Amino acid sequence: MSLSVALSHRFGNFELDVTFEAPPGLTVLFGRSGSGKTSIINSVAGLLRPRSGRIAAGDWLLMDSANGLSLPPHRRRLGYIFQEGRLFPHLTVRQNLLYGRWFAPKGETREDLGRVVDMLGIGALLGRRPGTLSGGEKQRVAIGRALLASPRIILADEPLASLDEARKDEILPYFERLRDELSIPILYVSHSAAEVARLATTVVALGDGRVLAQGTAASVLGDPTVAPLGVRAVGAIIPATVVAHHDDGLSELAAGNERLFLPTVPYPPGRRLRVRISAHEVMLASKKPEGLSALNVLSGVVEQIRVGEGPGLIVSVRTDAGTLLARLTKRSAANLELAEGSPCFAIVKTVAIAPEDVSGGAAVSG
Repeated sequence: MSLSVALSHRFGNFELDVTFEAPPGLTVLFGRSGSGKTSIINSVAGLLRPRSGRIAAGDWLLMDSANGLSLPPHRRRLGYIFQEGRLFPHLTVRQNLLYGRWFAPKGETREDLGRVVDMLGIGALLGRRPGTLSGGEKQRVAIGRALLASPRIILADEPLASLDEARKDEILPYFERLRDELSIPILYVSHSAAEVARLATTVVALGDGRVLAQGTAASVLGDPTVAPLGVRAVGAIIPATVVAHHDDGLSELAAGNERLFLPTVPYPPGRRLRVRISAHEVMLASKKPEGLSALNVLSGVVEQIRVGEGPGLIVSVRTDAGTLLARLTKRSAANLELAEGSPCFAIVKTVAIAPEDVSGGAAVSG
């Protein structure tokens, strides 16, 4: 079942006008603050009634302004995960979880409480109250409450924004599981390129209330002409497989016919991953370099050079591992005499790839 969204609304001088499809899997609404992300998700939830539009989950209409239809929020079969857990402080974790079941229609097949508790690893928390939980624990309980409402759609409005990096690393694997194990659309709001690369099966890039692009994480993050957060968010996503973990703290990955070395990743040998490599972390050389500390040196051919308005440009390099992107100055490109079809070497520092740039699970295709 896909979620179809077509909305038009005005807030003062801001005009929201978007149309997109969110298929099963995790669709990220990606853009800067003020681009319209939360307005869209609140329109889907029924918390905002846009001036005109149509929202449908498969053949089930949530809103159709042409026919005067707009279901109230409690009838939209949604699981909403907010930036903060928004748990009831006077209830235990178990009671907060079971509260979600009040919104599941009678006769509907209900999600099993035990399965949700096991999936989220919150069994030891059931008797505690929210005031005693960490931020990451609260978000896991909030995810469980949303699942137990037997939703047809899950909405997540920047659910990691209030967490520190350690808590984000704790929660991200659970969203990977939701993406891979549920057969319903998940609409996820973010302005983090790392979250997009790690989680998204589909990306809707937004800017000034308009859809700039829609596609895979690789296609959207790899196109500097539509990257909503600017060129610093541009990067490549490389499919890879874990080969081995070494005693010196490095993991070895196979990417095509190349080997990549990363700081240890928490996945076993044989696991398929996708690795985000930012364009500003890639250097290019016209000849194979020697005497470098960098372990990842990949031979390739220049596919495309996209010149920006300032001093920089983006070079696409085809390698056996996949297409990498490099952000260079125009002067550097001229000194290297780069042109489409030129052989070159892409250099990626091992420590430049952070844990949040590596994801496991089923959705690893570009």
